[in-house]
Amino acid sequence: MNLMEKDKKYVANTYKRFPVCLVRGEGSVVYDENGKRYIDMGSGIGVTSFGIADAKWQEAVTKQLGTLQHSSNLYYTEPCVRLAELLCEKTGMKKVFYANSGAEANENGIKAIRKYAAEHKGKEYYTIITLENSFHGRTLTTLAATGQDVFHKLYQPLTPGFISVPVDLNAVEEAVRDNKVAGIMMECIQGEGGVKALDEDFVKGVAELCRREDLVLLCDEVQSGNGRSGYMYSYMHYGIEPDVVTTAKGLAGGIPIGACLLNTRLKDIFGPGDLGSTFGGNPVACAGGVSIVERIDDDFLKEVTEKGKYLFDTFSNAEGIKNVSGMGLMMGLETEKPAGELASELIEKGVLVLTAKDKLRLLPALNIPMELLKEAAEIIIEACRPEAE
Repeated sequence: MNLMEKDKKYVANTYKRFPVCLVRGEGSVVYDENGKRYIDMGSGIGVTSFGIADAKWQEAVTKQLGTLQHSSNLYYTEPCVRLAELLCEKTGMKKVFYANSGAEANENGIKAIRKYAAEHKGKEYYTIITLENSFHGRTLTTLAATGQDVFHKLYQPLTPGFISVPVDLNAVEEAVRDNKVAGIMMECIQGEGGVKALDEDFVKGVAELCRREDLVLLCDEVQSGNGRSGYMYSYMHYGIEPDVVTTAKGLAGGIPIGACLLNTRLKDIFGPGDLGSTFGGNPVACAGGVSIVERIDDDFLKEVTEKGKYLFDTFSNAEGIKNVSGMGLMMGLETEKPAGELASELIEKGVLVLTAKDKLRLLPALNIPMELLKEAAEIIIEACRPEAE
């Protein structure tokens, strides 16, 4: 029985895996069990920010593994504090609560919204507005927050208190007028919804509405954060200051982590016992996070932006690609050929990509070398090109 057969026998059948067994890699190149080489344009769905087996990341993680791999949150550890310090310094946020995933980070952000509203407006103010086409996680509560009906069908009843509205400021304002609203939750770049960057006027309008109505604004940066968009977090493109920022995926370079960042209004919303997580703030995860976040500076972000511009310009003029969306190294390609078929075809050609809705989705490592990026782009363009009649 080979590995794929054992997987089908022993692992819950929740993923539609591609027929590829990855065994090793370095940077933005990975290899399967037969030694075939692939350029990784997905980075574990935006997780391996500095690629596979990055030397600085390895050093930080293995050093921590050999000193203190875990400690209860009843005690202090240096990596936990250092990562929180870095996140606050790079964002202007004031406090950090650690979890283990993006969904958990969002769960705790939702708790922050509701606790603030209950204390400042009344317990009946618990409704949270989210956007159609959004995605916020797979727990019951974050599924309820997700603005896609396809995710709501299997697990009824979902957590009440969420309203999803179109990406239209009038619709958001109407929902605020008609409901006892605690806050608004949005992705500035909708990842699972098709890699769609929100309009600047809309984002700024929502931020102003939250200030005017004393609503908590949460920006979900689980996929778009940690340098992915060309800024530390994608909300920074819009010049707004959210009350809560949630992040995960690329934060620790491949180790499970989530973080809920709290700004001035909410920095003291939680007290001892209000939240907790056995593994949240784990020293190894935080050491990995420090090794990533320390390197995301202005010069590095400029390189991410330049690579993103190269891809945008290259794909915008390519035959068979109808539309290019996203920011930085978070990109969606609307193609004439079905995205699922293209993803499979690209595996045969040695490039690993993702899909989102009906688009190809590209989330390469942020430090992918330019020569590899160009090689992958050429292969993708060739695959997207319509076949001769």
